[in-house]
Amino acid sequence: MKKSIFLPALLLSCMAYLGLASLAQASTLDDIQKRGELRIAVQTQGPPFSMIDKNGERTGSSVELAKLMAKEMNVKVVFLDLDWDGLLPALISGKADLLAADMTPTLARATKVAFSKPFMYVGPVVAAKEGSKFTSTSACKAPGTRIAVLFGSTGEKLAKTVFEKGVIKSYKGGGTVLLDAVKTGQADCLLNDSSAVAGQAAGYPKGTFKIMPEMLAKEPLAYATRYDSLDLLTWMNLFIDQTTLDGRLQENIDYWVNTTKWKETH
Repeated sequence: MKKSIFLPALLLSCMAYLGLASLAQASTLDDIQKRGELRIAVQTQGPPFSMIDKNGERTGSSVELAKLMAKEMNVKVVFLDLDWDGLLPALISGKADLLAADMTPTLARATKVAFSKPFMYVGPVVAAKEGSKFTSTSACKAPGTRIAVLFGSTGEKLAKTVFEKGVIKSYKGGGTVLLDAVKTGQADCLLNDSSAVAGQAAGYPKGTFKIMPEMLAKEPLAYATRYDSLDLLTWMNLFIDQTTLDGRLQENIDYWVNTTKWKETH
């Protein structure tokens, strides 16, 4: 009788041990250390967060923070340049270890990937071509106004409620695609994150665009990884805490996002 009780208990103990051992082996941080590189999905062109500068170097706010992550891990960094709609698939498929872009953590996205704590907050703004009749956000709400938004972005969803009588035009890709649509007359106004609009508009002659001052919402930006990489997620959160405390995070944001100082050298 005792034997029949003992054996199932022993079997359960062995199964539990093997399960824990399996979890211990499935460490993303260990994989990164063994291969000696941190693979990061970044947007092809999205200044001030990710861009190729005049020297042909990959740089930007998210890119420089990602380089700092790799330095703290003592591994080299490998960037996977992707259009906006390719970022999440690259992460989910395992091609990238983490995603570093100006991405807002939403409940829908969080069903697929795990987001870190926010590293900064931004807000969507409206912009139009300087000298056009669209001189305010209200003007852009006129019936039939063509509103350019980024495909798959939170701005695409917001635009449908803010511009109920407008014609929403979704563009795939990244970088200056929305600004170019407005500049060339394909769209009348655009809706995108304030930091992205300001950073990208800095690459055009002064006075090309009118950026409306009001933010339509407040949105967090965060890094992302997979749910099977919770050890990396914990590390990312600690990285945000440490760089916040020692000032390196704010220094990055002040240089890349809050001003256009980077244009002088990049």
